[in-house]
Amino acid sequence: LYIAIIWSLISLGLGAALGLWAFAATVFGLALAWAYSMPPIRLKQNGWWGNAACGLCYEGLPWFTAAAIMLGALPDWRIIAIAALYSIGAHGIMTLNDFKSIEGDTRMGVRSLPVQLGARNAAWVACIMMAVPQAIVIEMLFVWGAVWNAAIVGAFLIAQIALMRRFLQSPIERAIWFSAFGVLLYVLGMLVSAFALRSLI
Repeated sequence: LYIAIIWSLISLGLGAALGLWAFAATVFGLALAWAYSMPPIRLKQNGWWGNAACGLCYEGLPWFTAAAIMLGALPDWRIIAIAALYSIGAHGIMTLNDFKSIEGDTRMGVRSLPVQLGARNAAWVACIMMAVPQAIVIEMLFVWGAVWNAAIVGAFLIAQIALMRRFLQSPIERAIWFSAFGVLLYVLGMLVSAFALRSLI
């Protein structure tokens, strides 16, 4: 506990040194980190809340923080919107990690989505959570005039959907396989979207 407190204080100090919005992001991230593990909240005990916290901290928050530091100001709303969408998609990625520990989570009372919904339904939720935000990103990039970027992200999404079809046939056995290949395409799409934002803003 004291190690967690010390490093949280160091993080707050570093965030403050990087500017107002970086400090705000640090406070937000630390609040989620503590809520994830700290009794009685323990967001990790429920797949809906825990995966949402991880998705925000793994994808959207680093993107927002980096942009805020580079710009020295609140990032453009388009940066925030794209980061938020990819954070929502990361909820599905987090669900993929839970398939390997269904038995242990059941015994320990951890209500991951595969435990709550069953493997097949959780697999559908993971795929929908990953695909829908990317589809919205593609539409936004197209509307903003980043046509080629939208087309590339679209191609990555089509490839993911092909992988999803195979994953859905046997989710427990193929979750790690889909994490290796489907998530790679997801992250590449994030990179292409970031390049699009750089040229737009």
